[in-house]
Amino acid sequence: MIDRPLHQLSAAEVAAAVSSGRVNCEAVARACLERVEQRESIVRAWSFLDPDLVLRQARLLDAQPRGGALYGVPVGVKDVIDTHDMPTGMGSPIYRGYRPRADASIVALLRAQGALIFGKTVTCEFAFVAPGPTTNPHDSSRTPGGSSSGSAVAVADYMVPLAIGTQTGGSLLRPASYCGVVGYKPTFGLVNRAGVKQAAESLDTLGFMVRTVEDAAIACAAVTNAAPVDWLLAHRPLTIGLCRTHLWDGAQDETRQAIDDSVQRLAGAGVTVREAELPAFFAAALSSAREIINDYERARSMVHEWTHHPDAISESLKRSIRNGLLTPRARFVDALAAVERCRAALPAVFDGVDALLTPSVAGEAPLGLEWTGDHRFQSLWTMLHTPTITLPTHTGLQGLPVGIQLVAPLYADNHLLAIARRVFDLLGRGG
Repeated sequence: MIDRPLHQLSAAEVAAAVSSGRVNCEAVARACLERVEQRESIVRAWSFLDPDLVLRQARLLDAQPRGGALYGVPVGVKDVIDTHDMPTGMGSPIYRGYRPRADASIVALLRAQGALIFGKTVTCEFAFVAPGPTTNPHDSSRTPGGSSSGSAVAVADYMVPLAIGTQTGGSLLRPASYCGVVGYKPTFGLVNRAGVKQAAESLDTLGFMVRTVEDAAIACAAVTNAAPVDWLLAHRPLTIGLCRTHLWDGAQDETRQAIDDSVQRLAGAGVTVREAELPAFFAAALSSAREIINDYERARSMVHEWTHHPDAISESLKRSIRNGLLTPRARFVDALAAVERCRAALPAVFDGVDALLTPSVAGEAPLGLEWTGDHRFQSLWTMLHTPTITLPTHTGLQGLPVGIQLVAPLYADNHLLAIARRVFDLLGRGG
């Protein structure tokens, strides 16, 4: 017996219901399509969605033996990620109607696990900062964040239970926090990036938008062959490091309250919480290095578009490309070296703690659709390559979602997921 509308089920619940025969793939797909029909004119999450293609895929899945961790689960794919049967538009007129010949690695692996690739979700132009038309599902006058805006909204608005995004600065965790979903960025390099439009190759990371931590674990395992998460791991005594970071002065009241409330409630539930500080040199090193690396690498990944289609590139991206092309290699290498020094110092920050608790965003989603928000609370950890997850545990002064962020050491992804589920269970979903 399924006690909720099918479009509201988590990815794990869909897979279990389909595998047990309680529901078929077509019924799930139709429920999600009906939700899209109700809400898409308001939130505008999709850059490409063909209902006939969705239903054909669902019927093919229903005609085959059921198998795979994500069998029958509808998945949204950020529109910088290649799909062989759908266009990949990159959020740019340059690629309007572009049809790749092959799926990106992550898409092919999800299909191999039985996932139903539902459609392409809106991205900022080339996964940078110029936004698409997507609106926040909680308040259409506010940004959903970026650049994985459509993926966050599609999950938050119950159109699909799972969507793929990318993060070069804060493109997964910020929209996840603004829209009120779980956003998970694995350790850098764990998820293969073949078939994804490159932005900055030393930062680009694929990850997932979901509504439960379990779904993040299932999705990541499906594309990395990770062992199942030992959920009992987090039920031993836990020590969480409160890491406000050097960016704390930029946190708004709602984020400060979310962090303070989390500390109090976790401590009240028996979790040990103690201060954890980043070394002082992180502030200067990471603040200056990020834009240098991003501009230098992004400029070189976009030489063709810059040469042949300059008039079709937004002014914000043009500035980044110009800066990157003019940056001397020595300055770029110095920025890389500064970040490497920070990564080398990071293990000491985790000494004696299981994970760090840190702000996810500056505050609630800003008003307006022209700016996707401050990326610094996310890009800090993107540069450090650590696995991170944002949990929708709080609401702000305007009643909008405000996430908290948990961070673990490099490659401790399963450890992070186990802790995140316990923290989420203890704090609950905001609002």
